[in-house]
Amino acid sequence: QAQLVESGGGLVQAGGSLRLSCTASGSIFRFNSMGWYRQAPGNQRELVATITSGGSTNYADSVKGRFTICRDNAKNTVYLQMNSLKPEDTAVYYCKATRYWNDYWGQGTQVTVSS
Repeated sequence: QAQLVESGGGLVQAGGSLRLSCTASGSIFRFNSMGWYRQAPGNQRELVATITSGGSTNYADSVKGRFTICRDNAKNTVYLQMNSLKPEDTAVYYCKATRYWNDYWGQGTQVTVSS
């Protein structure tokens, strides 16, 4: 079992920045990968960015060049730095951790970008 707690969401104007944090209960070394997903009203949940235990990253095309995912193993935390935010980035952002065939999700944090 794993508990993930997200923080850092909020309201920001277009062009602004936010940094999301996802802190796990225990070491994040045990996870094969961690990532951020988002879900806007009426839409399916979609991948934003992932990072493996080895540090390899993957981004959705819509956020490449604007968002950066990184991890701090000492703090058991994964971050999502979001720059140049757009109104279409508005969604609930979820953290996910994967250990073999098990997925663990956080409760989500709301990000709202005003135009």
